[in-house]
Amino acid sequence: MYSNKEVKMQKLLLVLMLFFANVAHAELHISVDGAKSEPTPIAITKFISKDSSDLIKLIPQVIQSDLENSNLFRIIDQDAHIQNIESLETIPQFVDWQVIGAHALINGEISEEIDGKIQVTFHLWDVYAQQRLDAQVLSGSPENWRKIAHVISDIIYERLTGEKGYFDTKIAFISEKGPVKKRQRRLAIMDQDGANFRYLTDGKDAVMTPRFSPDGQEIVYMSYKSGKPQVYLMNIQTLSSRNLGNFEGMSFAPRFSPDGEKLVYSISKNGNSDIYLYDIENFKRTQLTNHPAIDTSPCFSPDGKRIVFNSDRSGRQQLYIMNADGSNPDRISFGEGSYATPVWSPRGDYIAFTKIKNGSFYIGLMKPDGSGERLIAEGWLVEGPTWAPNGRILSFWRQTPMDKGGKGQNAKLYSIDITGYYEQELKTAGDASDPAWSTPLH
Repeated sequence: MYSNKEVKMQKLLLVLMLFFANVAHAELHISVDGAKSEPTPIAITKFISKDSSDLIKLIPQVIQSDLENSNLFRIIDQDAHIQNIESLETIPQFVDWQVIGAHALINGEISEEIDGKIQVTFHLWDVYAQQRLDAQVLSGSPENWRKIAHVISDIIYERLTGEKGYFDTKIAFISEKGPVKKRQRRLAIMDQDGANFRYLTDGKDAVMTPRFSPDGQEIVYMSYKSGKPQVYLMNIQTLSSRNLGNFEGMSFAPRFSPDGEKLVYSISKNGNSDIYLYDIENFKRTQLTNHPAIDTSPCFSPDGKRIVFNSDRSGRQQLYIMNADGSNPDRISFGEGSYATPVWSPRGDYIAFTKIKNGSFYIGLMKPDGSGERLIAEGWLVEGPTWAPNGRILSFWRQTPMDKGGKGQNAKLYSIDITGYYEQELKTAGDASDPAWSTPLH
């Protein structure tokens, strides 16, 4: 904390510097590319409300958590604030915020409307350019206060970085419980920050590989309900599900096309696995690969024109790209080890994958032409990369080995930046695997 005398001196020095420099500051922009950098300090004031609702504390707390967890921002403690903004009509004393090192300032107001909804107004200020960058009003039911907070975080993130936010999203995953050899695996869902956790299946049948539809309202997944793996489609609101076909053989690794009208997955029979396209509305199935090798784990490009998959047709698992109709398969991975579970970035610039080399597992990235391979996470077992909708953050799951006493081998979800920095655990109730990230829900 600064003494009053120190604060006054620093304010005076800043005013003099700004006066004599007479330089116009460029609008604040935070780069999300490149090497690791220090988080940008920003301030969030106490929100204003005429009501006694706890939301004046809860909503700013969620905004703070969202922005801090992106690792691009550092929120300045409110005890360091000099100016107390008591009205949205008040223009910030920018020097007061410059003194404490804030580059951006967020203040807001919460009010209750006649119909019982809440209205949240917030302002985003560029402290050094001394201008308001954004001002918006959001409303909704009090029960949806967390969603409102996440939407505000998305707006702030996009305004300051130029990239789409990813805070108003959900993560589906497999919740695991019980002994290693008798594991219960249930389909579960939560907000990206771990809130609003709920189960989607009852645990009677093992489930695997959940994947969201493009609109975030449905999940396609595998279930052993019939005694062998089959593909099911579930509406996450009604929890109604349907089997997408009792095919000859076993079906694996389903994913939606970008338009949500088709699924691509593999079917294994007689020791061979090929990739198929399934039209959800017309129930039409089209075979895309016909090769004696094992072709699996298909994933569409964002424009729907190409499909990346892995195949052992070269002798070990490698990554290939083919046209959406199955033509012109082309190998793109040539490094040491084996490659699996490829998934195309929403921006189209990278393909994430799992790599197995010398007994270790890695999460890696490469460009669609196979160049620029980088390994960004490793472990005894790491697997199943999935992209946040802005194409900057990845989630995956990590399993630890069992100790000599037969304990351990727990599974947890993690997120990591595409630069390979900022790895952190995503908190779940118990063990978790096979994450899938939804598109933004607003």
